[in-house]
Amino acid sequence: MSGSPSADREPGTRGLLSRIWSVLALPVTVTVLAVLLGAAIILVSELLVPGKTFDWFLPLTAYGALVEGAVGGPDAIVSTLVNTTPLVFGGLAVGFGFKAGLFNIGAQGQFLVGALGAVIVGVWLADAPAVVAIPASALAGFIAGGLWGFVPGFLKAVSGAHEVVSTIMMNYIAVQLLAALVSGPLKVPRSPSPITYDVGNAAFPILLGRNGHLGILLAFLAALFVWWLLFRTTWGFEVRAVGANPDASRYAGMRPRLITIATMTFSGALAGLAGTSVLLGVTHSMTSSFGTTVGFDSIAVALLARSHPLVTIPAALLFGAMRAGAGLMQIRAQIPVELVDVLQAVIPLFLVASPVLRRVLGAAAPAGIGGVPASRGLATKVAA
Repeated sequence: MSGSPSADREPGTRGLLSRIWSVLALPVTVTVLAVLLGAAIILVSELLVPGKTFDWFLPLTAYGALVEGAVGGPDAIVSTLVNTTPLVFGGLAVGFGFKAGLFNIGAQGQFLVGALGAVIVGVWLADAPAVVAIPASALAGFIAGGLWGFVPGFLKAVSGAHEVVSTIMMNYIAVQLLAALVSGPLKVPRSPSPITYDVGNAAFPILLGRNGHLGILLAFLAALFVWWLLFRTTWGFEVRAVGANPDASRYAGMRPRLITIATMTFSGALAGLAGTSVLLGVTHSMTSSFGTTVGFDSIAVALLARSHPLVTIPAALLFGAMRAGAGLMQIRAQIPVELVDVLQAVIPLFLVASPVLRRVLGAAAPAGIGGVPASRGLATKVAA
């Protein structure tokens, strides 16, 4: 005779909590360690300022202002979401490549080229109805980023060129291509500095507050789509199988070279949407120095999320909140906004030390960093 229903549910509840902790343990731990290191940096920097009264509670003041600037009101929350949007797209782009065992370090270049494609079509359709201009411009950014990702994927599949090297080189080409086009054929005539025309009706509509644009919704929908693609479709299984072991997947009848090209193309397209969301949702035009750190921050987001599409959302929210609250932190605590860059940079550093952290935590987590297998096993290991 079975025990009581509550007794039967208890092991299941413990198992669920254990699985949740196994997913969250590493990201939560490295985030806490980064915050503690940031507090130490703040205190040490206090000692370097001559004649200034030492304040033991300055880290609390700084972090309090950071949190208030990120979630302290409706406008702050919307600002956090706006900063989060390109990071979701970028984190999905890098994480999708990780799932296939590919290190897409070219998200920054794909971000720029995606924005470039969106601004070209957006300016061309600036006076067209929004229902036509917006989808066309977003699709242009998606395709442009995909084409920029296709090149290193093709080189990897055909010649074996390592994607890290080729994507880094593509980043430099993207920067110079953007500067050349914006300073040349796309420049507004007689403007004092190189800048394109406004995208007009192609701009994303505002859905929340003062600047909460349509891209916020699209980013969350993209995370759900990528999750479905990876874990509910045959192609998603093949991507994960090739990432686990290309030799075993080839023996099973898959085509790793074709999957490599398709994965890098789709990864680049997602990164292109990151640039598109900034262009159509925030700036509406482009200068020759257009660009942010989103492409590189996306790598940290993907690592923190361990390449899981749904976990990418809270990871991106964390980074977006830091960006949104940095200004108020500087005003209230006189702490430079560059501290946020330090915090975001040390998170991947702690992730590299994840094997040591796992031993300390005793947490069950997949081998490797950010969901990239440390040693390739059978393709069936990624079927779950």
